[in-house]
Amino acid sequence: MDAMDVKQVKAYFDSDGVVDYYAQAAANLGLWASEEKILTRVFSAEDSLLELGCGAGRIAIGLYELGFRNVLATDYSRSMVAQARDLAKRLNYTIHCRVCDATQLEFEDNVFDGAIFGFNGLMQIPQVEQREQALREVFRVIRPGAWFVFTTHDRERSAHRDFWAAEAMRWQYGTEKPELDDFGDRTESTDHGAHFMHVPTVAEMQALLARVGFHVEASVMRSELGKESAEVEAFSDDCRFWVVQKPES
Repeated sequence: MDAMDVKQVKAYFDSDGVVDYYAQAAANLGLWASEEKILTRVFSAEDSLLELGCGAGRIAIGLYELGFRNVLATDYSRSMVAQARDLAKRLNYTIHCRVCDATQLEFEDNVFDGAIFGFNGLMQIPQVEQREQALREVFRVIRPGAWFVFTTHDRERSAHRDFWAAEAMRWQYGTEKPELDDFGDRTESTDHGAHFMHVPTVAEMQALLARVGFHVEASVMRSELGKESAEVEAFSDDCRFWVVQKPES
């Protein structure tokens, strides 16, 4: 297999089975308890928020139900955006949704009061240069002093430590999968195509955020924020929340 690229990632998220999976989560799960705790503490209901990687609208719908009326929900997958629009329409919620490439945002500088990239979406962008570009675009379009909340996995807190130990050996001897660009990349073959995820360390993310210019206010595992429902834990394993700020000057 050639190196993983955005077209393969997009094909996975455009597939009917994956769209249905996210649509069920949007309709039935809503916001995680941890998401609600962090997002309502960092953002105000009147804030103009950009959500990247919105999927079928789970977070945007959850925020709408908490009184947030100025969230723009975006995703690279046209099928996901269509599903989010359909669900919002059926709920009679006025949520603006649009197709958007996180690495090439079509917005002016300093126009949003904050941004969200939930469910490890940033880490599903292949290649570190492209993930950095997405962070630079978020930095550009939010106003000085604004917050950006996103999640990643944490390789050093992973339940799959044996896998990562074996993966380190493969990279050392040059026998890693040819479609992987960086250590920490992982692909999994599914019925809907290849699922890609980069699993960083805390130090890796801190260095990346520093290069872009973000100040890290908080970094905490979901499991440390409280207990999620069994349904949420079945939908998603533990992840790390990052709360970062674009400096005032």
